[in-house]
Order: sequence, then C-alpha cells, then structure tokens
Amino acid sequence: MDAAEFKKDFLDDVKAASVTTGEGSCACFVENAADYLVENQILPDFNPCYYVGEYKRKKYRIDGYAFDEFDGTMCLIAADYTGIETERTLTVTSANQFFDRILCFVDASINSNLNEKVDISTSASDLIDLLRTQNVNNIRKFRLFLFTEANTSSRIKNIDIADFEGKQVEAQIWDLSRLFEICTTPELENIQIDFKDYGIEGIPCIKANVGDYQKYNSFLGVIPGGILADIYDKYGARLLEGNVRSFLSTKVAVNKKIRETIINRPDMFFAFNNGISVTAEDVIVENIRGVEYIASAKNFQIINGGQTTASLYNARRSNKADLSSVYVQMKLTEVNENKSTADEVDNLIRDISRSSNSQNKVSDADFFASHPFHRQMEQIAKITYAPAVHGTQYETIWFYERARGQYLQEQMRLTIAKKKTFLLKNPKNQVIKKTDLAKVQNTWLGHPDIVSRGAQTNFIQFANYIDDQWQKNDAQFNARYYQTTASLMLMFGYLEKYIPNQDWYEGGYRANIITYSIALFHNLILKQYPGQDFDFMQIWNRQDIPNTVKETLNEISEKVFLKLTDEKRPIINVTQWCKNAKCWDSVQTMNIELPKNMIDCLISVADNKHESRQSTKEQWVVKGINAQTQVVQLSADHWKRLAQFSVEHHLVNATDVSALKTACQLPNKVPNSVQSQHLLDLESKARAEGFKSEAED
Repeated sequence: MDAAEFKKDFLDDVKAASVTTGEGSCACFVENAADYLVENQILPDFNPCYYVGEYKRKKYRIDGYAFDEFDGTMCLIAADYTGIETERTLTVTSANQFFDRILCFVDASINSNLNEKVDISTSASDLIDLLRTQNVNNIRKFRLFLFTEANTSSRIKNIDIADFEGKQVEAQIWDLSRLFEICTTPELENIQIDFKDYGIEGIPCIKANVGDYQKYNSFLGVIPGGILADIYDKYGARLLEGNVRSFLSTKVAVNKKIRETIINRPDMFFAFNNGISVTAEDVIVENIRGVEYIASAKNFQIINGGQTTASLYNARRSNKADLSSVYVQMKLTEVNENKSTADEVDNLIRDISRSSNSQNKVSDADFFASHPFHRQMEQIAKITYAPAVHGTQYETIWFYERARGQYLQEQMRLTIAKKKTFLLKNPKNQVIKKTDLAKVQNTWLGHPDIVSRGAQTNFIQFANYIDDQWQKNDAQFNARYYQTTASLMLMFGYLEKYIPNQDWYEGGYRANIITYSIALFHNLILKQYPGQDFDFMQIWNRQDIPNTVKETLNEISEKVFLKLTDEKRPIINVTQWCKNAKCWDSVQTMNIELPKNMIDCLISVADNKHESRQSTKEQWVVKGINAQTQVVQLSADHWKRLAQFSVEHHLVNATDVSALKTACQLPNKVPNSVQSQHLLDLESKARAEGFKSEAED
C-alpha cells in the first residue's frame, strides 16, 4: 500500500460510513482522521462539534475539539472537505482562512453572547462553555488542526499565527499523505530538539562510563530551568509519554514544595531538586572549546521529573517566576536503536523508566502500552478464527493492532493479489486497536463515565485493572476473552450505525450514548436476571447481534440520550456531565424492563465460569507450547550456564533441578511445557541477580 492507495481507501471508507450512519460525509471525514491522531497520541481525545456562523463580519467554523486538561492545551479542528474526487492543492492563503475561522469562533465564544444563541444541549454549546470557563486560567495554548482531503502545497513549510489574547497558538495541517506517513512510520512525529534553537550552544555534559554494554550511552548534564520550561511550553505532555502520566494528574503536576523553591529560593533549586531523567535517540554531542555539549536529541522523553518540568513551566506562567538562576541536573540515556530491535528499545525504555521512578509508586500499569497483555492478545487473535457468515466460504480474523500502524504496515509490501487475500482474511471492520479494547471492556465492566473521559484517560484506568488481574492469572485473558471483545465491538458498531438515523437523535454525544447504553444493558441484566450473564458466544458464532438485543439496545439508547441531556442535570455541559461518576449513578436509576425472551440470550454464571475455566486451561496449553518453543531455541550450553549460576546463587528448587537436567540434554531430550515455563521463570529470577547469556558477556 502506498500513499495514493491509502487516500483512496480512506475516502471510500468516509463515503461508506456516511451512507451507513446517515451522518454527513464531512463529519465522517473529520472523525476518521481524528481517530488516527488519537491513536497516535497527537490528539488527547476527540469530540465532534460542527458549527458555522459569522462574527464581526468574519466567518467562523469549528468541526471538533479536544481539551487536554493535563497540559492545558485546547485542540480545535476545522475541516477542508468537499467530497469531490478531483485532485486539488491547499494553498497558504486557503489554510490561513481556515485557521482564522477557528480563532473567530473562539473570539465569538469568549467575547460575545454566542452562548445564549446556541441550543444548550448541543456539543457546540459544550465547547463554548468550555472556552468561556477554562480560558482565563486553564488554557495555556491553542493548537489548531486543519484536516484536508487536498494535497498540501509544497510551499507551506510553517504556519505562524499570532498569540490569541496572550495565549500561544500553534497550527497543524493534516492531509491524507501526512496521515499515511504517521501510520506507517510512527517515528516521523517524534520530538526532535535542537538546543541551539534556544539561544545556547547546547547542554554541557560529561559522558558516563557504563562499561562495554552497547545498547545505550549515558550522559550527565545541567539544563537551564528556563530552557526546560520552554521545551515543555512547546511540546507539553508529549514530553512525558515514556513515563505514562497516570500518576502525574493535574492535581499533583505542580508540586508545592518545588514551586516554593522556584519562587523563593531559585539559587538553591539545583541543590534541593533530584533533577530529571531522560531517554533519547540519535544524540549529537559537540566539543566546543574543550567542553562537551549535547547539541540535539531525537525522541526526547522525560521518564522521571515530570513534576519538576511542569512546575517550572507553571511557576513562570502563573507566578511570573524568574528562572534565570534555576538549573536542573539531567541524566540522559541514549538508546542505541541501531543495535536493538524495536521491541528491545521499548523494553529497555520501559525498564529504565520503571527503575527511575523511585519517588512515585509506579506499577507495570503505568507502562501499559508495552505490557505483555497486548502481545498475548495479538497471539490469540492470529489463531482465533471467526466463523464464516453471510454465505462466505472462508473464516476471518479480528486483527489486533498491538503496535501503531501495524495493520497498514502488514500490507505495505504485498502485491495487489496478496493484499486482496489479506483483506479477505483481515477485514478493515475487524481491526481492534488497544484503545478500542480498553473502551469496550471498561464499558462492560461498568465504567461509562471513565470511558467518556477520553481514549487516553480510559486506557490508563483500564491498565490498572488489567495489571492487577494479570498478576493474579494471565491465562484468564484467553481466546474467550478476545471473542468477548470482538462481540462487544460488534455491539458498539451496531449502535454507531443505528443512532444517527433516529428522529430523536439531535447530533452530538453519540459516543457517550453508546457507552452508557451498553453499560446500562449489562447492569439491567445483572439486576433483573440474578445468576445469569450475557452469552457473548451467540454474537461471536453468528458475527451479528441477536434481534432481541438490537431491539433492547434501541430502546435503551433513546432513553439514555434523554437522561444524559435532561434539563435537570446538575452540570449544564453535557460532555462534562458524562465524565462524572454521578452521571452513571443517575443512569443506573432508570427503570427499563428487559423483554422476557432476553433469557434466550443469557448464560448462567456457573456455566459461564465453567466455559471461562476451559478457555483458561487452553490458554495454559498455548502458553506452555510457547514456553517450550523459547526453551528449545536456546542451546544446551545456555541452560548449563544457567544451572551453574542458579546453584551458586541458591535460586533452584527440586522442580527447577529436574527441568534443568532435561534442558542440559538438548536436543536429545526436550523439557515438557510445564518444565519450560519453570525454566523461563528461573531465567528471569537469575537475570535479576545478574545472570547473562554467553552472547551478552
């Protein structure tokens, strides 16, 4: 697949979605493009919001928005979409007109009575309310997005827009070629920092001696506090991606003690503060007059010191603090991507980050994006075939996208014939992304308020649950769990198509209506049918929703919409209300009687547990086979080396000794699956004590 094919497929999907849902093709275009940016963590979330008008004899337009509460960035989106297939080019003049229209909308929202003219139960009203209430203190930056179907002119290099009412404004143009690039080469959007751009020669540093280990280099340096604040001002929370920011909520991002030191004793900051830890790639070090300086670094990520960084920025912004005498110690670890695989780089950064965060309680959930849960889901997806339906003579797969852009990358080098075969086996509408899985499963667990807070917030909350359950028994995340996830995806997909075509639907809040409706559906089953639960295998086996369930969801979704937009709701802003736990409490009080034939779609809790246990046993078998494969791939000499190390360090028990004896006789004797799992566990313990393979020595 190349950029032209991606563009054609993307626009075809937009038209198909418009026909299926009944929504305008422009709205579908914006939503599809936004989904890619949310998945790639460029947008924190997406709320559709189409509104046009005129203010001060200027036109304004808005198509969507997202507010990042963590770093105070208000993301506003406008669309340049005609639906006409002829090729055209977006000029600088046209692009600036769209950005002017977005800012005109902001101006009208804040400085006029536009809020009184817009229906209070619309997404436009919510955005206007958000702009009016957040602008004074909480919005630090406006980031404007233009989504276009046109080709961006090569003359457009940078879009410079003046500050708006003292707030910094950035502008980004996203055409379909740029979307394709970020899906197929995610590193394109990595943070690239040239320290000379900040008026300095670089960061003075010394290279630390870390021995002969070739997978990383380490540098110790001192970075001016003002420069660190400038970098945060430009990139915001993206700097903290490697340190998934779950424990750096907005309530604790500005540490009081740190702020007091910045304001009252800036000259003592270096002595009092623990500094920051950073990972990066392609670090350029220059020698200037006998002093080593870090001149630039790619994929600059603060993995420890997020509070320090945010506090410096906020103290300067909110308290007008002078940072000229503030200096911060910095440990920078350069990951050598040329001598490591992508997975090795991810795991190394994850391990560095986890070990660096000794000041905060950090669990594997904080690094959930690279959690082994996802690899297990990917492995299960590849061997779990969905039944052939609708007269087809082949089974299909629900593709699990463990890494960003993986689905597209799988097609990159395929011939036309092989791509056609791939798409038959892995249909576009059967792709499950990590954030999709978190959304549907958290909904079924009864957290629609969390789901409504956005993809990334929900993902982090879901991580805590998975990490806890994974530690208890990772085999529970088996084929049945994945089939349940796919079935929930079908349930979500049904409502996504159904709701926009209903007379009662006024536009907006579709995502909120869906998550609340499905969560309420499950809640009603548990209340009205004690000892029973929903039988997802009925959906999986037919790859469709039973009519009884469709009719029930139809009724529930309308009543949920009326409840969410009820004029008596305690929070006027519907979007914000849906994020509140009290909203979910109020929805659960709704008295909706499920039809009597719903019993045909249920399974007893006892039977459900039995089926789950069977699937868990099967997962243990799969896990054992995988373990056996890993063990056999290593030589007898490796296991002899491990045996000697483990005995010397008193790590073995009788079971381990038996497994090691067999492994040391490879290939003449092969450990069974249970022994293989013991061997891998033993190797993990040994590595924690300093064991290395011969190749690593």
